Amino acid sequence: MARRAVAEALGSAFLLAAIIGSGIMGERLAGGNVAIALLANAIATGAALVALILTLGPISGAHFNPAVTLADALQGGLAWRELPVYFAAQIFGAFAGVAAAHLMFCEPLFFASHHVRAGNAQLFSEFIATFGLLSVIWGCARSRSSAVPFAVGAYITGAYWFTSSTSFANPAVTLARAASGTFAGIRPSDAPGFVGAQFAGAMAATLLFRWLVPSLPKDAPNVVVAHSQKDAADAR
Repeated sequence: MARRAVAEALGSAFLLAAIIGSGIMGERLAGGNVAIALLANAIATGAALVALILTLGPISGAHFNPAVTLADALQGGLAWRELPVYFAAQIFGAFAGVAAAHLMFCEPLFFASHHVRAGNAQLFSEFIATFGLLSVIWGCARSRSSAVPFAVGAYITGAYWFTSSTSFANPAVTLARAASGTFAGIRPSDAPGFVGAQFAGAMAATLLFRWLVPSLPKDAPNVVVAHSQKDAADAR
């Protein structure tokens, strides 16, 4: 359990460092062109996700996302008693990653974002973004588990562009980005709505795939990447 918690924290930290760091770098180098900054941010995030899932997936499953962890537990892939450990590791790692990115770019350790991301369109966007993420994970875990890292990275890269919210799709990421007054930040008062929409999207996708694929619970140990079979057996 300790190894899995460290893997989740480490993966979440590097994920946030990639998101925040590439956002800062993109904004500084783009000369005011927001589209170029967003493109850099999206590519860096997607590429980092692939690398992190491949690296840490065999240890913890590479969730790095409380919504994914809750969905996995609902299908029996993770014991309920382990949920708080995963959540704590993911949130701690996310904030550590924000701090690391800020230090690398000579920014304050933490500072509140003023980037407004409010309104029903943004909330619906986060619902769709997270629904799509869980759909990709459940769909690939069933028959192409080796493709999950690449599918997740590709989906998130694309979702940066087809969602108005730029696809946070992760409650831990959302909370941590509220502590960054940079290109990738979110105003703290807007974060709770995003988190609620993300959990709702994850649950909706899980329910749909539970109906589409009745055998889904046996694939739960493969979310996001197949990890300890003993832990999966204990969870069931």
